[in-house]
Amino acid sequence: MKIVILDGYTENPGDLSWDGFERLGDVTVYDRTPVREEQEIQRRIGDAEIVITNKTPLTRETIEACPGIRYIGLLSTGYNVADIQAAKEHGIPVCNIPSYGTDAVAQFTFALLLEICHHTAHHSQAVYEGRWSSCADFCFWDTPLIELAGKTMGIIGFGRIGQAVGRLANAFGMDVLAYGPHKRPELETEKCRYAELEELFERSDVITLHCPLFPGTEGMINSRTISRMKDGVILLNTGRGPLIAEQDLADALNCGKVSAAGLDVVSTEPIREDNPLLKAKNCLITPHIAWASRESRQRLMNMAVENLEAFLAGKPIHVVNL
Repeated sequence: MKIVILDGYTENPGDLSWDGFERLGDVTVYDRTPVREEQEIQRRIGDAEIVITNKTPLTRETIEACPGIRYIGLLSTGYNVADIQAAKEHGIPVCNIPSYGTDAVAQFTFALLLEICHHTAHHSQAVYEGRWSSCADFCFWDTPLIELAGKTMGIIGFGRIGQAVGRLANAFGMDVLAYGPHKRPELETEKCRYAELEELFERSDVITLHCPLFPGTEGMINSRTISRMKDGVILLNTGRGPLIAEQDLADALNCGKVSAAGLDVVSTEPIREDNPLLKAKNCLITPHIAWASRESRQRLMNMAVENLEAFLAGKPIHVVNL
């Protein structure tokens, strides 16, 4: 059985092993496949029965040009990279990886927030530049230092990651307002409750996005919704870049309506040089790494192998196109 992995580098840049897949078939791993060159994608798939992808698109044209495909495995939770309807029509299950990065993404969300609150990297650099040794006082700071206790965090998307972020917020002494389509009353406490978006926007000191990207959520953070937020709100996004209308956020940052933003995702990745957020004030941007701890990637690898093993046993799991 031939297995082709179209873009394995971000999952495994060399610190993990493909052994789990290699036990199941003849594996070819490409570090990267040009995402806009459909003929090259088809050439690399060839007559492989198993196709594993992260961000390399599998369109209807590619699926129909490669009739040997029996299974599409994703190295991600999101599955919009594959034409799941075309795969379904051809009897091909598409299987994703749910919940592998919950702790990593929740932790990274707070890494962004704490950097915004304290600018630790900036102040450390100032020390190495000699500013502390030459300081007339025993300490100095260049930016306001923000304490989280007593503030309110609004969490849009209260699935596994949102809930994990909420627990961390509570541990820092924050109150949590949660918004999600499926309310679970057992999750509510004195310090955490569900709220409608209008209340969440109006009352939150920090707003963090952990919802899926659907037509109804695309661009949900825009000039209109930002206008309903508190002056000086902090905005975090470790979910999906297109949840935010980026020019609107840049405008809000530049005028101070939004005091700071911490973003691990943007609308087009890698980020375009003309993205307006690159020139916005107080905007911290990281290159989509919230998911990428070694522990998280190992869980992803293990689950991807388990997904394929389940398919080969005739009992596929985590199928997104049933």
